[in-house]
Amino acid sequence: MANTTIASFLNQTTASPDTCVNVANYFCSDKGIILPIFVEATWPIALRAFLYLFAMLYCFMGVAIIADVFMCSIEVITSKTKTISIVKPGTDIVEEVDVRIWNDTVANLTLMALGSSAPEILLSIVGIIKTGFKSEELGPSTIVGSAAFNLLIITGVCVSAIPAGEVRKIKAVKVFAVTAFFSIFAYAWLYIVLVLNTKDVMDLWEAIVTFMFFPILVILAYIADKDYCSRRVDVEKETDHLELGMGGSQLDQPRLQFSNSSYISHEEESQSGTVLAEYAGMAAELKPGHVNKQSVSEFVKEISKYSGGKLSPEEAAKLAALKIQENEKHDRSWYRVNATRWLVGGRKVSVNVNNSLKEVYDKAKNKDEVPLIIDSASDLSQGGTFSVVEFSASSCAVMESQGTVEVSVLRSGRTNTRVPFRYETIDGTAEAGSDYIPQKDVLVFEPGESMKNIKIVIVDDNQWETDETFFVKLSVDPDSGAVLGRKSINEITIINDDDPGVLDFTKPSFIFKESAGIASVPVQRTKGSDGVISVKWKTKDMRAVNGRDYVGGEGVLEFQHGETEKNIDIQIFDDKDFEKDEDFMVELSDAAGGAMIGRQRRTVVTIVNDDEYNGLVDRVLTIVNVNMDHLQLASSTWGGQFRDAMNVNGGDVENATTMDYVMHFLTFGWKVMFALTPPVNFLGGWLTFIVSLMGFIFLLTVIISDLATTFGCLIELEDNITAITLVAMGTSLPDLFASRTAARAEKYADASIGNVTGSNSVNVFLGLGLPWLIASIYWEAQGEKFAVPAGSLAFSVMAYSICAILCIIILVIRRIVPAFGRAELGGTPSLKYVSSGLMASLWVLYIVLAILETKKVIVVPL
Repeated sequence: MANTTIASFLNQTTASPDTCVNVANYFCSDKGIILPIFVEATWPIALRAFLYLFAMLYCFMGVAIIADVFMCSIEVITSKTKTISIVKPGTDIVEEVDVRIWNDTVANLTLMALGSSAPEILLSIVGIIKTGFKSEELGPSTIVGSAAFNLLIITGVCVSAIPAGEVRKIKAVKVFAVTAFFSIFAYAWLYIVLVLNTKDVMDLWEAIVTFMFFPILVILAYIADKDYCSRRVDVEKETDHLELGMGGSQLDQPRLQFSNSSYISHEEESQSGTVLAEYAGMAAELKPGHVNKQSVSEFVKEISKYSGGKLSPEEAAKLAALKIQENEKHDRSWYRVNATRWLVGGRKVSVNVNNSLKEVYDKAKNKDEVPLIIDSASDLSQGGTFSVVEFSASSCAVMESQGTVEVSVLRSGRTNTRVPFRYETIDGTAEAGSDYIPQKDVLVFEPGESMKNIKIVIVDDNQWETDETFFVKLSVDPDSGAVLGRKSINEITIINDDDPGVLDFTKPSFIFKESAGIASVPVQRTKGSDGVISVKWKTKDMRAVNGRDYVGGEGVLEFQHGETEKNIDIQIFDDKDFEKDEDFMVELSDAAGGAMIGRQRRTVVTIVNDDEYNGLVDRVLTIVNVNMDHLQLASSTWGGQFRDAMNVNGGDVENATTMDYVMHFLTFGWKVMFALTPPVNFLGGWLTFIVSLMGFIFLLTVIISDLATTFGCLIELEDNITAITLVAMGTSLPDLFASRTAARAEKYADASIGNVTGSNSVNVFLGLGLPWLIASIYWEAQGEKFAVPAGSLAFSVMAYSICAILCIIILVIRRIVPAFGRAELGGTPSLKYVSSGLMASLWVLYIVLAILETKKVIVVPL
């Protein structure tokens, strides 16, 4: 219809001598289904080309935003759970747990792959429809170009994105092997049907087989995932069998749980009727939609140690939400959605904290590596890939008269290599030369060695001094295949043993919860530790009453020779009644054995009422649940969708950046338009799935197809070149950012590169198999054959296949060669950048060869 109007206009203008229109400028007007909308005969070609390029890039942003909605619906669909009953091992206790209905591998190869590759797949279908069921180049070339970008560029970026000294491995190796094989076979199959068998013609049986490879891939990957073809493993002997995390969909009120909660994925359900004992013990507390209160209480206490008790409930809740999210397993859709929202200034699904809170959080995290959700990521050796060098203890003490102190350095993880390490002494209150002999040297762990001793000379000056400290620090070369453990600095205290010592309390006051049962009050011995000494202690009532609130009285605390700290243990009662805080005093007197009592001879013990403390925990718990609600991938109402769409950063203005404002302004129209899609909780996500895919994404794909072909025509660029460059990169950029984030954040490489090979295979079997099947059936009904000229597509497939094989070889080498860290991603800086560079070079080589062949600079007979 649009072209009829244009033709009519041209007839009128050419017939009128008064009209100054250069009809020669108005070409490329018959390339689209919808475009051009306006009569562009009077527009300069350069202006038209610029507008079409700008519109195409702008539509790429629109596709990314609606794909965000589409992925959210997929997340809801694949996160469906069911409740099953299990018997706790060794007992008759029956417990209920939630398991996923969808298998992760099946979800990744079907709905997840469709979600990330929908534009490429639909582009191929639109191309067939647009040309009247004839073959075209834009769709198929986009699929090949996107595959090259995904495998070579995204994988290369992920390899080098891992922090120094860390690695990421593919966990589901068998599944990856299946998808990697099919990612090569799929394109080899294309070459077979395009060139070797019935050249330039797609037979109906070839189209059917191409499409049927899609379910075959899914079935074989599922078999590999379930490990049906190998010997079964006793689940009780598995150490990395269960993945603990959230119970239920991230979109269905995702209040994640702490360390006492757990989650079983679908594949674990059928592994065995036996479940790990520790898991079964936790399963009883799994209540989807609620955060475990006890773990919140423990986290508040722990984080308060590093904040001086100055955190508000809101701040503590924000840090708790951050801790939950860091330890939660995220799938491909979560990273894809978050990457898109970072690009367009949308509502983030990650917790943002200011610098001061982040500093508190990092201090607590570095001190206590035990996560709130159980995770084995604390293995610094990455499964024995690296040697871990650290002290056997983080501190020690030595008597001044002892003359020397010996500290042990341990090596764990990989022990069959030669690893040098450096150590040096650093002054504290003790001074090098006068209190100890400084050292700075290199020691070497030979293959098989796991312990080295460092001996440091202590200077005994026979003069009384206060206890003094100095430090010994370790360091390793990152290229040596070793990393430092958590105890890389050892604090050494030189105890002056020329005096019996001074006794006093370590602090003027102590706080204990009413339910603690025992109040352990520490007494320290400083300025000497020679001989056996003792000191009397007694309690004195304040607001707490002896016999009712605690068991007081008096006693004697004795220190043996060399002992520097002992505790006075006082029993306290929990009456379960609400009452104000109570306190009593403990006083030291009558030191014996030559010792003296120091300035801190009295201390106050405060018994904190648990009811008040529980009120604080309840407030934090409520706020945590609210915070987790805000981290849902999508809103459950139309009102919420429009609020997210119309506000920068989803309304979180405090954490919005300048770029967020700029991108929100540029994409505001898209966001408001796509807020019209039904919320994801309608019909279990399927309504959103259908509307976003068959409505918005399909329409945008038609427009992009028109824009790309017309733009290429205007600048005289062939469709396949436009497809493998602009279109392929435009549709794959969100995946690039998502994979890079997943590579850094996840423990394994599956979420970042493990899905690339599967997605590339699905693109061929579904993205080409389906439209070619439709076209083959159409032409078969007409009594003709579906013509698919091999041409540049066949050469592009051949060039990509060679580059893909080389890329897979690089990944295999990285997995088996120790120098690369025996992992697909990360490793030593020099080698990981070499790997990334090789992959990027393969992509550049593929693009250059494809362009040269299309331009007939090189001619390859096929």
